[in-house]
Amino acid sequence: MKSKFNIAIAAIAALTMSSCYKVMDQVPTDRYTDAVVWNDPVLLDAHLAELYACVPVMIQDATTLMNSWSGAPMNVDDNGWTATMGFSAQMEGTVRTNEITDEAKYNFGAQAHLLDLKENGIQANGTELQWWGNAYYTIRNLNNFIERAGESSISNVEERIGEARFLRAFCYFAMVKRYGGVPLITKVIPIDGDSSMLFPKRNTEKEIYDFILSETDDISKILPGAAEAGRANKWAALALRGRAALYAASIARFGTQQLNGLLGFPGGDDVSYYQVAYNANKEIIDGGGFALYNGDADKVQNFKNIFLKKGNSEAIMVKQHSGKGFMDGGSNRWSWDMVECPRPNVWGVGNYHGPYLDFVEEFELTDGSSGVIDRTYTKSRLWTMDELWSDRDPRFFATVWTNGTSWAGASGGTLGADKIDMHNGIMSREGQLIDGRYDSYEGISAVGDQLVRFKEGNVTNTGFGLMKYLDPTANNFNWFCESTTDYLIFRYGEILLNYAEAAFELGKDGDALIAVNQIRERAGIAGLGSVSREKIRHERKVELAFENHRYWDLRRWRTAVTALTRTYTGIRYIYDAASGKYRVDFIDNIDGRPKTPTFPEKNYYFPIGQGRVAANPNLVENPGY
Repeated sequence: MKSKFNIAIAAIAALTMSSCYKVMDQVPTDRYTDAVVWNDPVLLDAHLAELYACVPVMIQDATTLMNSWSGAPMNVDDNGWTATMGFSAQMEGTVRTNEITDEAKYNFGAQAHLLDLKENGIQANGTELQWWGNAYYTIRNLNNFIERAGESSISNVEERIGEARFLRAFCYFAMVKRYGGVPLITKVIPIDGDSSMLFPKRNTEKEIYDFILSETDDISKILPGAAEAGRANKWAALALRGRAALYAASIARFGTQQLNGLLGFPGGDDVSYYQVAYNANKEIIDGGGFALYNGDADKVQNFKNIFLKKGNSEAIMVKQHSGKGFMDGGSNRWSWDMVECPRPNVWGVGNYHGPYLDFVEEFELTDGSSGVIDRTYTKSRLWTMDELWSDRDPRFFATVWTNGTSWAGASGGTLGADKIDMHNGIMSREGQLIDGRYDSYEGISAVGDQLVRFKEGNVTNTGFGLMKYLDPTANNFNWFCESTTDYLIFRYGEILLNYAEAAFELGKDGDALIAVNQIRERAGIAGLGSVSREKIRHERKVELAFENHRYWDLRRWRTAVTALTRTYTGIRYIYDAASGKYRVDFIDNIDGRPKTPTFPEKNYYFPIGQGRVAANPNLVENPGY
């Protein structure tokens, strides 16, 4: 009897185990399995789209994402409110490198600003603009995609792998320009890996740049010449190759080697990197089919439309902003319009960042003469806005706005409807300055509409705002994440300037001059008769303003210590009641800080961070931290 009972129990147990196995073998109905994703082209593309979204540094070097009020899972460095609002691709993070360089001053903003960093530099445990934990989180996912997609049966999977490799190369470019040499990881590290895998050493800066250049060369032969907007293609790979090679060449020429090669390059490497940059950019120029956008007769509107017209002839690769904002369940918009527009505005502010007068003066007159304002003469007379800014490079009007600039809905006061009013004070007919927030004279408010919040908050305004990328049709009464303009990751204007710089450094002055003059001709300004290093750098400053180049350019040229250790200037418009014109005054030390803005030499490389060095004994901290 006992024997029969045991046989019965064994049979029940076998049946139960068989049933369990069958349950485990079933395909879940509420999610896709891993195996399905790698062999379904729609699911593979959806996963790749997620990985694109996790590389926010492609957008003005924003370093985090915000797709909910809790940030985003990939924000492993910092998912706090300040980081996600202040440094995310959707919020204010798209302007941070503008305000720590010599382009603009921080005015307002919902989150932490970088005035302390501008004054003291990045410190040992500074977290501003960091791209480390988020980078390796993203790189691990990209490595997994590259490995698993390599086993897929999808017909065009090599192109998708090429896109993932492009994103990985971009991640490493964003790291190397910050930290120098970093651990190069191209495989998924298992959790039970040995110590050399789990605690990797830093590769040299040269090894990282060489990896990026090797990858982009290979990728450019895999990806198609034309692709869906927003996706990497052959020309985007070459654009990244040309940009990265130019950075490597500059550091090799102007920097020094440190930490036994972890930072810098051996002597003599500069020429070969400049040649790579020259060749990559020339290939785009000769074969890419791109052209400087020149579709509008009006030169000011023409330059504006480079950034407003989707899919124009200059766009090589863009970050598309046409979907829902995170408040509507998406993360495919950004907040540029609401942040940088003049009033009217959802919070009555706008103008979060004010371009410096010193920057504005970089815009030459159309005949090519200097745009620097004679302070003494300017203060000696009265001006209309047309007189003050006449004959200036059209890019000035397309890049910044100021007193009297046309803007729909702006309350222009004495300037008339739809004009920005930035006057700060009225000079009475009796010669008395009236400038209280609630004062007026002859029915005119003492403070122009654009500056009322500045006056209330005791914030000094530079006299300018950012015009580039502003969409005049945007609804700036919807707060955050409503801008639908595409962000230009690579555009043809940069390619010409990268080519010109590489050509000049290789002694090909003629090639450099032709490229720079193409830029100037499109802008509507007199061409140059000769070219020099400083002229090329000046053209980059003007043409690429507020496009996330200036800060990194100064670092790679090793001129930031000099260029960014200084105070800056603003302008003040005072309405003259007797004439209807304006007195112009100049404000020194416009940031209003007790210390002079300073770029410490150690900041040519960001700190790795004490926490990361403590967690990985094989990491070596950068000098000075």
